[in-house]
Amino acid sequence: MTDHAPASPISDDLAAAFQIDGWPVRGRLVRLGDAIDTILAAHAYPEPVAALLGEACALAALIGSSLKFDGRLLVQAQGDGPVRYVVADYGTDGTLRGYCRYDEAEVAEASKGFARPGAQTLLGKGVFVMTLDRGPDFERTQGITPIEGESLSLCAEHYFQQSEQVPTKVRLAVGQVQTEAGAQWRAGGAMIQLIAGDAARGSTEEVWDRTRALFGTLADDELVDPMISPETLLFRLFHEDGVRLEGAKTLTAVCRCSKDRIAGMLASFDPAERADMVEDDGKIHVTCEYCAKVYELTPDDVVTQQI
Repeated sequence: MTDHAPASPISDDLAAAFQIDGWPVRGRLVRLGDAIDTILAAHAYPEPVAALLGEACALAALIGSSLKFDGRLLVQAQGDGPVRYVVADYGTDGTLRGYCRYDEAEVAEASKGFARPGAQTLLGKGVFVMTLDRGPDFERTQGITPIEGESLSLCAEHYFQQSEQVPTKVRLAVGQVQTEAGAQWRAGGAMIQLIAGDAARGSTEEVWDRTRALFGTLADDELVDPMISPETLLFRLFHEDGVRLEGAKTLTAVCRCSKDRIAGMLASFDPAERADMVEDDGKIHVTCEYCAKVYELTPDDVVTQQI
């Protein structure tokens, strides 16, 4: 038996569902190459911070790609640790962006003695939040649970158990690979969830135990290795029972910032506050937190936005 399966037309920067034939389990897989490298390379993040943001982006794509409406999913965590805030913003059109706020000295101190400090070490005591945004005609819905465990994977598992009572296992991995152009960030994620038993299915616990055992053999390097296709990865895990990838969607790093959006934000400030923002060249300089693009606006640009 060969170690491969029929290939999808998309092999990287993708989110897809997968099905194990006859099993009461649903799964999703995410692979991020250029998209996550674009997001992380926009800032000079310390390695542990970049890894945390990469995990958040992979998690947002894992969960967001299953949504059945047009909108956005925001995955965020905030606490009193060296990383104050991490957020990943997934659009159901396959767009992805994210950023972290952190204290560089505190991150360096927290990293001593660790190969890579985990989520709880970096974030401290705080909350894990998932927000669904269906657009301006709907209220945002939000679920909040405490940060528990040394990874965002564990935070997500705890969230699904507490908020939706759905047994869930999540694996997230972030790393760098060497390419001709230099080091490139990569990320990957996988998730399985149990479909509850009923009169027709009977108990699903035994199958869930087996699925979790197989899923537990998934290694971080398999999730980020560009030489291992998504189909091959799934085939290695579940080949004895038949597994197929479905509905692969392309993921792209896209920031929604624009000069008009920045001007609209500045227009919400008091005129005196805006006057204090004007620098020696007569302009207000604003750096997008997500993509790090710098916008230069004159006071007239903001006034025009208000008209």
